[in-house]
Amino acid sequence: MSFKVVTIAGATGLLGFNIADAFLNDGSYKVKILRKKPESENKNASLLASKGAEVVYIDYNDKNDLVKALKGTDVIVSAIGGTELVATQCALLNAAKEVGVKRFLPSEFGCDIKEMTGEIHPFHKPKVEFLQELEKSGMEYTIIVTGIFYDYLGTLGFDHKNKKATFYADGNTKIVCTSLPDIGKYTVESLKLPEARNGTIRVAGSVLTLNELLKKYEEITGTKWEVSNDLTVRQRHKNNTAPVPTIIDDFSAYLTVSLDIKNLHNDKFSFTPLPVTEGISLLVKS
Repeated sequence: MSFKVVTIAGATGLLGFNIADAFLNDGSYKVKILRKKPESENKNASLLASKGAEVVYIDYNDKNDLVKALKGTDVIVSAIGGTELVATQCALLNAAKEVGVKRFLPSEFGCDIKEMTGEIHPFHKPKVEFLQELEKSGMEYTIIVTGIFYDYLGTLGFDHKNKKATFYADGNTKIVCTSLPDIGKYTVESLKLPEARNGTIRVAGSVLTLNELLKKYEEITGTKWEVSNDLTVRQRHKNNTAPVPTIIDDFSAYLTVSLDIKNLHNDKFSFTPLPVTEGISLLVKS
């Protein structure tokens, strides 16, 4: 199937900008980025426009507005986040079906939600809910799973400013993580993979245990870190047991044990991803 026009929702955010930038750098596609009305100045939008992206202002609550904006689109890539994830993506999906969009890439990019068993964290439920709507719609789709972004390793308890690490799981727990620019490249190249049609593409910049990540941080900072273990966060949050963790701490613990992603497709892609050592070095220097 041939794709020529890619429309990206959420393109001015951290993830969306890197995806839009990768499509523009590839040069094979016309790129449109959606922004919410009313029109406003935005540094990332201006930068993407200067590289050739068409900026389209829309009202996600106005189907006619969305239909007009999506006409001619072959692929929608969603990098939408926040509390309106389901409603906004469903609005996009409904308009996409009306204008004949060929493929939809939902805002996933983290854990392999389709392979999760047991309890789903409240932060992930909107993604699960939309995925169910997407599968029911009959729209062709691709899910891209990348593990955690290097930029968000602090969420797993790595505090490089204070040289402290909190482990929410056993130190031998494996973590898949990937740089944001590489996620953009994986997204672009996924359009050329036959197995991406109505499938999940799993990729990784690195696969290291918590202990191995800690060692990388210590080597890069030249410091022995203080390490603590907090393996009961989820149980204390669930039972409201003192000291009661916040829902953010609970999510960090949940995330830590959800990032050992299996059956990677790295060998299907043309480039070597940024090593975690370089990703951590950039974080420490920032």
